[in-house]
Amino acid sequence: MNHTSATSTLPPGRMGWPLIGENLEYILMGRKGTPEKFIEDRMNKYSSQVFKTSLLGEKMVIFCGSKGNKFLFSNEFTLVQSWWPHSFDVIFPDLKTSIKEESKKMKNFLPKFLKPNSLQKYIGTMDLLAKQHLNMYWDHKYSVTVLPLVKKYMFSLACRLFLSIETVDYIDMFNEQFETVSVGILSLPINFPGTAYNRAIKASKFVRKELLGIIKQRKIDVEQSKSSTQDLLSEMLNAPGDDGLFANEVDVTSKFSAMVIASYDAPGRALTFVMKYLAELPNVYDKVLKEQTEIAKSKGPEELLNWEDIQQMRYSWSVVNEALRFVPPLQGSFREAITDFTFEGFLIPKGWKIYWNAYSTHTNPDYFPNPERFDPSRFEGKGPAPFTFVPFGGGPRMCPGMQLARLELLVFIHNLVTRFRWEKMIPNEKFTVDPQPRPTNGLPVRLLPHKS
Repeated sequence: MNHTSATSTLPPGRMGWPLIGENLEYILMGRKGTPEKFIEDRMNKYSSQVFKTSLLGEKMVIFCGSKGNKFLFSNEFTLVQSWWPHSFDVIFPDLKTSIKEESKKMKNFLPKFLKPNSLQKYIGTMDLLAKQHLNMYWDHKYSVTVLPLVKKYMFSLACRLFLSIETVDYIDMFNEQFETVSVGILSLPINFPGTAYNRAIKASKFVRKELLGIIKQRKIDVEQSKSSTQDLLSEMLNAPGDDGLFANEVDVTSKFSAMVIASYDAPGRALTFVMKYLAELPNVYDKVLKEQTEIAKSKGPEELLNWEDIQQMRYSWSVVNEALRFVPPLQGSFREAITDFTFEGFLIPKGWKIYWNAYSTHTNPDYFPNPERFDPSRFEGKGPAPFTFVPFGGGPRMCPGMQLARLELLVFIHNLVTRFRWEKMIPNEKFTVDPQPRPTNGLPVRLLPHKS
């Protein structure tokens, strides 16, 4: 499957208009809230496994289905490597080093901090911050707009766990800058004043300057034994690479900029859609409430959640997974062919870009019967077949923050459902993908506190 031959031909498909490619149709499908339609239409027309197109100014091949996912995830660094659009390199210029080397470095830094055994000690902190956030921004409110609020919570949590920053005003200022970067990363790369892309470039410079100052000061404190802080920043500064060398400040700054965005943006969107489905499906909400109430009753008055409590949240996690199947915050990601190879009999030339998309399996009835039905039981027992449920990607570049996201989401859901029911204030609110999924109006809900 990974050897070229003289008879190999390119995958079927169309390249669209010169320069524009099929960008407009892809963007339009997303803005209509049907991002899967771009993939499904071409799978039906050309091939259920692989087709060619032109997106982001690049010759691109879309891999589909579990076989395509397995192939890409299993051949990282041998046939393909990660690739991001040029706008990403401009916004994060210090990440232009070899992607292969960058991935190896990250694998040294992240596993210790982001493994379940290491994360357990932060569950109480997450629980406390969730309670404080709900006390401040949700309690005694008639209504709230979910998306900006939950992203605000996730960002403050990231600041606490990654950098030990607790000052509210500083976090709010930082959040505004990071949000500007997040919006502009995959926007149209038009660098004129006032565009999202231009604002993101400026905000990224500000963020990296601030982070660099924090990192330099922490490094001084660590060297002078003035700091015993244990967070991701300390882990990265104290962990040498395979070569025995420690990361420099600029290197850590760029990694942190990208990691902080990933740690709050996607979980915030995921939580928003979980709340959407819990509002629409009272029978599902009732099962989640029952599970979480039993856990709450087992705790003392001031006792915080712990690892054993998280392990009891099985149904709640199945609900989260089903929401991720319906609306994956990570729609997919890009690769680049680093050599000529064939897949399903078609030639994938060196230098061509490759895109895998979660919707090619998440909405496929071959993998998920009645895919339009919200059914958390799909994730009970053995769960979905391998390489069919991919909200966190897979292979060597599988999202390293998956376990962190699981804890963040379950801890917040516990605190939320044991306080409130909620109703959608716009019953038929649509969602759009531009370029990440979001409810058109941010999901305004009316809060209905439980009677004590």
